[in-house]
Amino acid sequence: MSHVLHTSGLSQRSRWAADQAISFLMQQGVENPGCISLAAGLVDEDSLPAEPVRETVVTLLSDSASARSALQYGTTQGRLDLRGSLLDYMAAQEGVPRETLGYDASRMVVTTGSQQLLSLLCETLLDPGDICIVGAPTYFVFLGCLAGVGAEPISVPLDENGMQPELLEQALARLNELGRLPQVKMIYVVSEFDNPSGVSVSLERRKAIVDIANRWSIHNRILILEDAAYRDLRFDGNPLPSLLALDGSKEQVLYTQTFSKTLSPGLRVGFGVLPKDVMKPVLDRKGNEDFGSANFPQAIVTRMLKSGAFQEHVRHVRDSYTRKRDAMLAAAEKYFADIPGVTWRRPSGGLYVWMSLPASIPTGFQSPLFQAAVKQHGVMYVPGELCFAPVQGGRPKNHMRLSYGVQTPEGITDGMWRLSRAVKQVLAG
Repeated sequence: MSHVLHTSGLSQRSRWAADQAISFLMQQGVENPGCISLAAGLVDEDSLPAEPVRETVVTLLSDSASARSALQYGTTQGRLDLRGSLLDYMAAQEGVPRETLGYDASRMVVTTGSQQLLSLLCETLLDPGDICIVGAPTYFVFLGCLAGVGAEPISVPLDENGMQPELLEQALARLNELGRLPQVKMIYVVSEFDNPSGVSVSLERRKAIVDIANRWSIHNRILILEDAAYRDLRFDGNPLPSLLALDGSKEQVLYTQTFSKTLSPGLRVGFGVLPKDVMKPVLDRKGNEDFGSANFPQAIVTRMLKSGAFQEHVRHVRDSYTRKRDAMLAAAEKYFADIPGVTWRRPSGGLYVWMSLPASIPTGFQSPLFQAAVKQHGVMYVPGELCFAPVQGGRPKNHMRLSYGVQTPEGITDGMWRLSRAVKQVLAG
């Protein structure tokens, strides 16, 4: 008697996490190798710090004690010397002395990129049916994390200054009227150069969001998950304090950041600052998964932070991405300005430009535009509808996330020209 394995044998969480858009996008890249990808949120190959990392590794391995320490298991929370260096790093970002941060190394956790921490926090803090408030649009992979634990995203629209506090307040009031406020566990905010929209949350709004989360923590604490993945990639303007820095209690904000965009995604080192009562359950969960993220990359990052090699590299990366951002904006002006109804935002940092088309032009995977762009014109983008939580009446379908991370300025210009031809072809019918 033969036995057939059906997908019904999978867990509920496995089924919730199925069919992630990121997998489809990667497949499209493989199947269309001649395509210019304005979709991939990857980093610039030429900017990867091969020589500084090589020098750091040689130094690290030249001493037997430090070599053995780096090659041994680490701890679930992460290397203590790295967490100490991260305190200095955070103090520099906030522009304050380390002693005034309001937290110490015991409140920091090192993870395999910030994505692992986003996933761990969803696993640890959210039950099926719980609510997480997100921006509209928001980071589409985080929407996958929420789907994977059966949580419900509720959207609050963004504008050029980030999440709109008055609409956040309205959303919480409406949920309270419906008796659903106890289900609201988290507000997810990409504070700097939002993926996908490119906008940053203004200082006034940062203060307002922290205040709103505190005031509406009536039945339970509503945590703010601050994703600062792009914080170091500022091209224009002055640095702002994090929402964490504005949280006087240091118990309301979960802070995450990564070295994947600024140093190397191959090292996969991220970190977070967590409230005391959240740290233990996160470490318990993380211990089930890995006993701690890889120790050797952590030792490399520690040395690069202490030597100043990381800070020097970030300056180089910022210069490179500034040129790429400018190339994409110049190409948008050259190739899209004459197309009625097309608009785009100018980001002050990060890796993304958000472009909107006339409402009559859908951009999804099955749309005539996506098919024409990939198959006929050889260019790929991320459909904007992926970046919106499901809403009654359907998600907006006429946006695109364009990334200037991977391509050269010349490749960006060529890709934008190809994309404009696809848009014009679809508009012409």
